[in-house]
Amino acid sequence: MPMLLPHPHQLFLKGLLRAPFRCYHFIFHSQTHLGSGISSAGPFNSLGLHCTKWMLLSDGLKRKLCVQTTLKDHTEGLCDKEQRFVDKLYTGLIQGQRACLAKAITLVESTHSRKKELAQVLLQKVLLYHRKQEQSNEGKPLAFRVGLSGPPGAGKSTFIEYFGKMLTERGHKLSVLAVDPSSCTSGGSLLGDKTRMTELSRDMNAYIRPSPTRGTLGGVTRTTNEAILLCEGAGYDIILIETVGVGQSEFAVADMVDMFVLLLPPAGGDELQGIKRGIIEMADLVAITKSDGDLIVPARRIQAEYVSALKLLRKRSEVWKPKVIRISARSGEGISEMWDKMKDFQGVMLASGELTAKRQKQQKVWMWNLIQESVLEHFRTHPTVQEQIPLLEHKVLTGALSPGLAADFLLKAFKSGD
Repeated sequence: MPMLLPHPHQLFLKGLLRAPFRCYHFIFHSQTHLGSGISSAGPFNSLGLHCTKWMLLSDGLKRKLCVQTTLKDHTEGLCDKEQRFVDKLYTGLIQGQRACLAKAITLVESTHSRKKELAQVLLQKVLLYHRKQEQSNEGKPLAFRVGLSGPPGAGKSTFIEYFGKMLTERGHKLSVLAVDPSSCTSGGSLLGDKTRMTELSRDMNAYIRPSPTRGTLGGVTRTTNEAILLCEGAGYDIILIETVGVGQSEFAVADMVDMFVLLLPPAGGDELQGIKRGIIEMADLVAITKSDGDLIVPARRIQAEYVSALKLLRKRSEVWKPKVIRISARSGEGISEMWDKMKDFQGVMLASGELTAKRQKQQKVWMWNLIQESVLEHFRTHPTVQEQIPLLEHKVLTGALSPGLAADFLLKAFKSGD
């Protein structure tokens, strides 16, 4: 991704050396010196930039530095063993080997600094492969990404079991990324969703991956976006993301899927108050589950309530109006019709161009989420901040200092340390 800076200087160039990979292509729009004593290629080599490409243009007044990091530059930072490891994972992944897909997702979920770098190299290779595949498909998306959310007990896992079997029988390859909440007390996670999908987990055309949130808000994990990309690279054409809970903060999944489906159980009290308005606004399709037996009448009542409620909410799309349907995973009623509506949504959004624009916007959101995570990690591990944290935490606990003032002190220490 090119980054343009109108006034490059030596401090910035030295800052580039802190990046894990140190190969860059430079394009200068001036033959004059770059400030701070940098006037030719020699000083760049002394700064430790191993690979420079020069192009002097006729526009002698403007000075712009273009920094482009390529896949070749990234892989030059790997040793032979690491290169073979990444190549083996990549080859097995694009061939559809489930073991390689599992290892690749484990790699991107790792918090080890070096493994994070290996994961980025692998992701870049998969992204380039994925882009070529889409270009050969006339620019259309290869996979349909669907987010599923709902309160505990809504029947999400039961629905996915029936729905997934139906899709694989119709020739689709399905990947299910099931997110489990991590305990605030022990930090552990049950990861039990796969055990409730016994038939689907044995299906060779389905891949189920439970992952813990590890404290991440939004009902998804820190690396759900990366896992989606890897599953698509492995040839899965339908990606289901089952999220955690329902609430105002539980719809981050809407920023990484094509369609957001909300599953709600009947006879759960006043759902219009129980479910936050924010989650309803994000839904492209609302499905009332367990619509069978004695629950048919309550399911019809809840369906009518949500049809009325959706009319009052602001439209998110110019071409699609959210639908409310009733389904039963036990009897199979309404699930085939639900898939038809999901295909209608995909076709309408693709034809209007909204789906392409939505995915482009999601890439931007993904980038900023990673930036926020990296900045926070950099803040926590900063030496000056780490020295101050125990003292300030003690003062906050004893009431000698307000949390807001303690936060200001830490931020000032962080800024002064840089």
